[in-house]
Amino acid sequence: MKIAIFEDNQKFRESLEFLIVTSGDMELCGSFEDTNRLLQRIEALMPDVVLMDIHLPGKNGIDAVKEIKEHFPAINVCMQTVFEDDDKIFASLCNGASGYILKNTAPEKVLQAIREVADGGSFFTPSVARRVLNNFQQQPHPGEFTQLTDREREILKFLVEGMSYKIIADKTFISYETVHSHIKKIYEKLHVNSKSEAVAKAIKRRLV
Repeated sequence: MKIAIFEDNQKFRESLEFLIVTSGDMELCGSFEDTNRLLQRIEALMPDVVLMDIHLPGKNGIDAVKEIKEHFPAINVCMQTVFEDDDKIFASLCNGASGYILKNTAPEKVLQAIREVADGGSFFTPSVARRVLNNFQQQPHPGEFTQLTDREREILKFLVEGMSYKIIADKTFISYETVHSHIKKIYEKLHVNSKSEAVAKAIKRRLV
């Protein structure tokens, strides 16, 4: 899989580059210290996963995620940052990020995050996952989405937990195509266009 890095800290960027190059199943297709010419770079490289810092020269990482997802919805983005503030976490998710990991995450967990995000899942550093869960538990359960079927709620819950379509199919004993059909209906009912938007709405409004 092809990986692109946007990170302004040279030492940390080089450590990520080494991690990707020596992984065995990943190709480093680009590594940048800023978000200048963001769309041109992404279009030229077409990575499978982008590792994105939040504080970058030029456009910040949160805005960069939104721009990438608007123009290249199939590209998955994983935030990598020192910040675990609720506003940055949820702004990243709402803008389309599929993962959020802290920079002190162990190298093997970084590789795990990249693989899971590339496979259509999500990945959060444990402390970030706890914040997401706390927010999820504190939100009142709305009545506006009660039209979701039990199966749709089950699949939405699995999406929130970061499972890929294939894993969901295995756990629910239905085909990959049936999972895809259910998820399409979920998107329609939640008025969203992507997995990350569905996950963000489910978390914010406690839909499952």
